[in-house]
Amino acid sequence: MSAAIPTQRRRDAGSDTWPRVRLGEVCELVSYRSHQIKQSEIMVSGKYPVVSQSEELIEGYSNSEIAIQEVPLVLFGDHTCCVKLIDFPFVVGADGTKLLKSKVMEAPYLAFALQYLKPTIIDGKYRRHFGDLMERFIPLPPLAIQRRIAAKLDRICDIVAKRKDQLSQLNQLVKSRFVEMFGDVTVNDREWETATLPELGELNRGVSKSRPRNSPELLGGPYPLVQTGDVSNSGPWIKNYSSTYSDKGLAQSRLWKRGTLCITIAANIAQTAILDFDACFPDSVVGFVPNERTDAIFIHYWFSFFQKILEAQAPQVAQKNINLKILSGLKVVEPPLALQREFAAFVEKVDKLAAAVKRGLEAAERLYRQQMQELFGEAATETTETTETTETTKTTKTANAGGFSLSGLSTPSQGLNSPVGHCVKGGNANG
Repeated sequence: MSAAIPTQRRRDAGSDTWPRVRLGEVCELVSYRSHQIKQSEIMVSGKYPVVSQSEELIEGYSNSEIAIQEVPLVLFGDHTCCVKLIDFPFVVGADGTKLLKSKVMEAPYLAFALQYLKPTIIDGKYRRHFGDLMERFIPLPPLAIQRRIAAKLDRICDIVAKRKDQLSQLNQLVKSRFVEMFGDVTVNDREWETATLPELGELNRGVSKSRPRNSPELLGGPYPLVQTGDVSNSGPWIKNYSSTYSDKGLAQSRLWKRGTLCITIAANIAQTAILDFDACFPDSVVGFVPNERTDAIFIHYWFSFFQKILEAQAPQVAQKNINLKILSGLKVVEPPLALQREFAAFVEKVDKLAAAVKRGLEAAERLYRQQMQELFGEAATETTETTETTETTKTTKTANAGGFSLSGLSTPSQGLNSPVGHCVKGGNANG
């Protein structure tokens, strides 16, 4: 007689509560030594995908006939903690890969469960995590309910993936429109007039005479403080900020007006975004206030070609940090202002579409987190899975409502069902 699987039940749980089982008792490690190739043997194309503990679903390809054929399996990265559901024949790449299967759990359900547990074992250290993972407990519903759970989460992941792909398409659409209207600005093939940024407006570094970490009294007031991360994580417009200055903070800084283009010169260099409100920023950010000769939106997208421009105009500093002197010396193409504003009007229309998509994306991601917590949290019961609340239904509708039509904007529609980063799925394994 086989040993009983160790389980836990909440003290306040009713008889219908799913048992919670320790992963180490219900998961089986699959040996892959005879199905593994060396890093140097990985090719860019081939018959079988190569899978490892890297973040990418597929690391490369191989023509070796040693591929694992019995799938699906769940992959866990011992060092990286990445989770993948592998539902196609594959060859194993680097060490540190753990392949799992279970007689009492469907592979998709197990993959989502591991994804839920992932934050509980990540501590920022480069170490092995598999042992900790196997000590965790998860709910064990009947197999039929496991399949319904995985299908439900899969549908949400598809919505998230679709929204992200739509945002990527819109971003590419704007860049394509920029090139269509202004040509290759890295070489100025349209032979526009050129000018420096100081000739096209005010260009100055942000002001921060004291570091807030050394003077906490500078923080916590009514004046937005935009940091390099706020710039890097924004679209054309900065609509959010992570910190504020007090009156003392403002006294040792400067309040820049809405419409100022912020340019990072530290960390991720030459990331740009435009203030949607008056704000301060430190000296790791340069502010550009356009005059009547140019448009901030045009300059923002000109900067998207910055690395190539820097390599063409100042190759000796292309791999280094930039400063105000370097920015001041670069030549910016200067098409007619009317043409720049026509482009800015186009961007405004696309931004409205992007805002609707982002709302749908945020709703879908909220729903995913909510469902993961309800299904794999300690209070998960069969009732939680089978009874959909009014709020969940409402959130699903919002997530699906984030769609948009690209009619008249001329952009391809491809890959709308590609896997999403934090959702666990297999994918197209063809090389």
